[in-house]
Amino acid sequence: MPNPSIKDEKMYRDLRKQGNSEEKAARISNAAAARGKSAVGRKGGKSGSYQDWTVPELKKRAKELGMSGYSGLTKDKLVARLRNH
Repeated sequence: MPNPSIKDEKMYRDLRKQGNSEEKAARISNAAAARGKSAVGRKGGKSGSYQDWTVPELKKRAKELGMSGYSGLTKDKLVARLRNH
């Protein structure tokens, strides 16, 4: 069943397959549906990979996103949780 808050389901699924988080995939697909794919593509830069972040930076990001249960995770597990948030 399609999610009514997602405006471009195909783009959302493609972004999720690429490893983007649910939040990021929804944000990008909805922006593309509203302004057009080429306009969204020109706007953004490229963010670094979570693998390049330190554990304290990853934990800070998890806190910003309102996640819980991340304090005892290894870096790889924390990265996976952030990507699947």
